[in-house]
Amino acid sequence: HSQRAISDQTHWLAIALLYEELLRIAPSQGAAVSAAAAIGRARGSAVGLALLESLPAADVSAYQPYWAVRAHLLADLGRATEARAAYESAVGLSEDPQVRAYLLARSATLA
Repeated sequence: HSQRAISDQTHWLAIALLYEELLRIAPSQGAAVSAAAAIGRARGSAVGLALLESLPAADVSAYQPYWAVRAHLLADLGRATEARAAYESAVGLSEDPQVRAYLLARSATLA
């Protein structure tokens, strides 16, 4: 991400590849959700969403970043109703008022 300050571009494919390697050597819930976000940017939101949906529901049901990433990917795919529901879940799981406000604002932009 640091190169964006210089180039005004984010190299999502490179970031996705780094997350894939991180998952290989040190798998974690956070890395899996972050990888889905990066892969969604690099290879398409449908691919990122498929990765999210492959995670065990019991592991992510109360994990706020999962719901925020899911909402973003669904919104990118034009699935506004599902995206709003995911944003609501993310808001409900967030303890930070600024994060809640950001997520609510994102949800409000959906058609």
